[in-house]
Amino acid sequence: MLKPSSRCVYKAPNPAAFLPRGLMFGAIDRKDIRMRVALLISLVFVVLAGCTAEPPEPEILKTFKVFEGNTIHFAPDDSLKFETATTWPTDAGREINGSIEIPDFNTSVRILAKVTTRPIPRDIQDVHDPWDRAGHVRLETGRGPAIEIIKFITAYGGLTTHELDVSYLAPFLKGGVNIVGFVDTWVSPGWEMDFDFNFLADRDAKNPVWGKALFNNQDLIAESPEEGPLQVEIPPGLSRVVLHVLVSGHCTDGRGADEFETKDHVISVDGNEVKRFRPWRDDCLQFRSVNPYTRRWSDGSWSSDYSRSGWCPGDKVVPTEFDLTGVLAAGSHTLDYRIEDIRPKNTEGNFGYWRVSAYLLGW
Repeated sequence: MLKPSSRCVYKAPNPAAFLPRGLMFGAIDRKDIRMRVALLISLVFVVLAGCTAEPPEPEILKTFKVFEGNTIHFAPDDSLKFETATTWPTDAGREINGSIEIPDFNTSVRILAKVTTRPIPRDIQDVHDPWDRAGHVRLETGRGPAIEIIKFITAYGGLTTHELDVSYLAPFLKGGVNIVGFVDTWVSPGWEMDFDFNFLADRDAKNPVWGKALFNNQDLIAESPEEGPLQVEIPPGLSRVVLHVLVSGHCTDGRGADEFETKDHVISVDGNEVKRFRPWRDDCLQFRSVNPYTRRWSDGSWSSDYSRSGWCPGDKVVPTEFDLTGVLAAGSHTLDYRIEDIRPKNTEGNFGYWRVSAYLLGW
């Protein structure tokens, strides 16, 4: 007999409907008993016919707990004070590093990544860093630019957890790799970070067979608004080629472009424009509850609610996907990524800038 699936929806009738009337009113009607038993058996078969067996739980092949409560801070003179036996800081403490060795599982894998950032309390009412900060967890293999695994913006002094299925990163997640957690904080201590990888056997996971990191630039500005032209060699035999771009726009003074006024992003292949888009998020209101230190302005608006160039305080930034199948056929190509009209530096020294990374995937 099949085990009913959790997808089956069945509302049980009143049990009294299946009781012989004789048990209710003092006389037993055998014909009525046979009729009700037949009805009950028919109902059981109908319910079972509409149900399927529960699929087996995916087998967990490997779990990596890369970071567990590790501190991220900014302290150029004392960046090592939160170093541990398995993690070490860089960038004056704003980055934490951990190394893992990922085996070849010889099967299709579903890869789940989860990052948690917690503000560090100063006292019962305050935290050390109440601001929204750019952050990410990235992968460094030593074979090209780093790859952002999860890109996010912290909440205004709030705890957040972001989970993402990153099975598409399978070509990069093999052998010895360095995992880096980053938060753009300017205080010490600032935040604590957890980061986990789960690798599960899943025959339905369609992992790419090829990948190439293109660039990781956290500071595209008006004076250098372009990445490229990049030389790309597409291997033969691919039926699909996809570009992933992770992007967020910012400004140094919280005014206007390029955080609250988006700009055109242009992707060109072999000198020809193939994609043009404008990163934008207009749903930031839904994250106000995770932003405990958001502030209300005189016009009644809240800092966390404003629409922004591809991000919201307290949420992750998922890759924007562009199918370049056919455009990037097998062979050599040049690829160029450009942002138009980035706000230049003004007399006070403030300017707009973009945090952008990209990689190619092939199936």
